[in-house]
Amino acid sequence: MKVTVTTLSDDIFVLDVSEDLELENFKAFCEIESGFPAPEIVIAFNGRPLMDDKKSLKDHGIRDGDVVILQHMLGTGSNISLPNAGVPFLDFSGIEVPQVTNQGTSRSTVPGARANEEDPKLIRDMFLANPDQLALLKQNNPRLADALLTGSLDQFAEVLQEQVQARADRERQRIRMMNAHPFDTEAQRLIAEEIRRKNIEANMEAAMEYNPETFGTVVMLYINCRVNGYPVKAFIDSGAQTTIMSAACAERCHIMRLVDSRWAGIAKGVGVQKIIGRIHMVQIQIESDYLTTSFSVLEEQPMDMLLGLDMLKRHQCSIDLKKNVLRIGTTGTETPFLSERDLPDCARLSSQSDDDVLGQSIREAEEQELARALQRSREAAGSGASRASIPRDPSTTILPTDRFGEAEIKELVSLGFTREQVIAELRRFHGDKTQATAALFAKSLKF
Repeated sequence: MKVTVTTLSDDIFVLDVSEDLELENFKAFCEIESGFPAPEIVIAFNGRPLMDDKKSLKDHGIRDGDVVILQHMLGTGSNISLPNAGVPFLDFSGIEVPQVTNQGTSRSTVPGARANEEDPKLIRDMFLANPDQLALLKQNNPRLADALLTGSLDQFAEVLQEQVQARADRERQRIRMMNAHPFDTEAQRLIAEEIRRKNIEANMEAAMEYNPETFGTVVMLYINCRVNGYPVKAFIDSGAQTTIMSAACAERCHIMRLVDSRWAGIAKGVGVQKIIGRIHMVQIQIESDYLTTSFSVLEEQPMDMLLGLDMLKRHQCSIDLKKNVLRIGTTGTETPFLSERDLPDCARLSSQSDDDVLGQSIREAEEQELARALQRSREAAGSGASRASIPRDPSTTILPTDRFGEAEIKELVSLGFTREQVIAELRRFHGDKTQATAALFAKSLKF
């Protein structure tokens, strides 16, 4: 029969023995595999230590496929002889288990050496001197790598200490699970969670070894085209139901005059955006072909144009990833997909993060809105000669063109924001208090 033996140092091995084998002989087999002397070995099964070395494994209740725990009792020097009765459960969690080398000899724990091994400065210098280990650290432990490269020594030491403490907590929890009663539901839950975590790590390691390309990022599919004679980089999205265009791109192509506002609404997908209207017929030039399609114009859309399933099906387009081209079935024309360097800024892999792009766009919008407000203020000051000549700051004053009042400002200021921030957001969202509140909280929670 096969018996699985596990130790407190995470060593696991399987022994193929007879069920009539005596316990003392079984310990001799364990000595060969673990390196611990047989007289210092205690075998625990179902939470109980097995004390009678003359009994067979069958008499101790061990069957084929069972798991036993090998515990190394330090400082014994002879066979352990304890009475069978009166020892219902033994708690070995307080026993200090030494680290075991491949030769099976235990290494003594020297406080000075252990302190040197856990010295943050020594660990930091070791990683900085070894680029290969540093690359592995970036992949396997990004938080620690970021603290090592961008933070100070104190920050690195803090993160390292947190992770060492977490590892020690997991080790104590594992020892508790191994010594727990087999019918302890909490221990069984922790064991199941540990098994699940091990399976996830094994799955990730296998993916990194056999399918490393799955951890890369692919560029999206864009093509060059022309709308009303103006060049546009169009995003190919077979998952989109309709073809859409941003309001900024429609302005740039001079086709906003064709927008039918009766088709205004809300577009729902990954997010929610406002539809200004619909352009019922526009010609798109792809290579030498002129194709007719319609657009839904969105108010705030980062991509200039998105070719959806309606246009792709109408012209029987097919995405050929082998040749990396978009093939138009009705004409047979092929146009290549753009490489990363030719993509628009919102789609580049090497561009800023989404939060940076969003923050930059918000700042630009705020600056534009502030410039317009200052211009309106100067115009109002020039026309109103009868008013007092005391200048007022438009960032803290309600202007005649604003669509909000003092009550909305006070309500948002009471949430902890400054008056300037509140007025800027209310102006940006044309007096919509809900959207302004969401934007204020989003900025305050941004890391």
